[in-house]
Amino acid sequence: MEPIVSNGSVFIGVLTFLVVALLVSMFKILREYERGVIFLLGRFYRVKGPGLIIVIPIVQQMVRVDLRTVVMDVPTQDVISRDNVSVRVNAVIYFRVIDAQKAIINVEDYLQATSQLAQTTLRSVLGQHELDEMLANREMLNTDIQAILDTRTDGWGIKVSNVEIKHVDLNETMIRAIARQAEAERTRRAKVIHASGEMEASAKLVEAAEKLSSEPNAILLRYLQTLTEIAGEKNSTILFPLPMDLLKGVLGKQDKKP
Repeated sequence: MEPIVSNGSVFIGVLTFLVVALLVSMFKILREYERGVIFLLGRFYRVKGPGLIIVIPIVQQMVRVDLRTVVMDVPTQDVISRDNVSVRVNAVIYFRVIDAQKAIINVEDYLQATSQLAQTTLRSVLGQHELDEMLANREMLNTDIQAILDTRTDGWGIKVSNVEIKHVDLNETMIRAIARQAEAERTRRAKVIHASGEMEASAKLVEAAEKLSSEPNAILLRYLQTLTEIAGEKNSTILFPLPMDLLKGVLGKQDKKP
């Protein structure tokens, strides 16, 4: 009879252990940024959390969902711009789950799905723009891509908050062509500025000439001022140009003397 009693005690001990383990497994703790999607016999029941929740083993199953913002790198994509330039572009997207039920039920893997959608959207949007727009209007492109992704992921319970294009890589031939274009643009601007300066200077010279021609003594004063400026410099030889009008005036006075 003793072996029978011994076997019964072992059975009761094992059963007690299983019951305790079952009761302990019923209690789940979810952090503030976590939610638990509960299924009852395979059907959606409710979303629980955060804090201490109870999940009945076997009858209920729970899937944890993280509500924190996910930072995801979009792998480098080969893009053909609207002006037929081949570039390699990569980006980063920021998104988070706002509806745990949709994120689990409506899509198999919301992380993988968002990543694939971001890659295709990046190629599609950038392919509609020229290279200059990719380089100069990144903020506009980021906004366009973010709006498209946010709309398409709404059914998955995903909110795309931001998209940033990180790098637009060009091949060496295109880099040299852009450098030549930039140099030509700088040369053009320099010529325009120089021509504008020449026009302003010529207008001022014409105005000064008209002013001097209206005042005969002004030419003599300007001449004397020029001689003063030349004398102030350290020159070993100084040439004094004499205006013919001044010589005529001096010679005329000598002729008048008796």
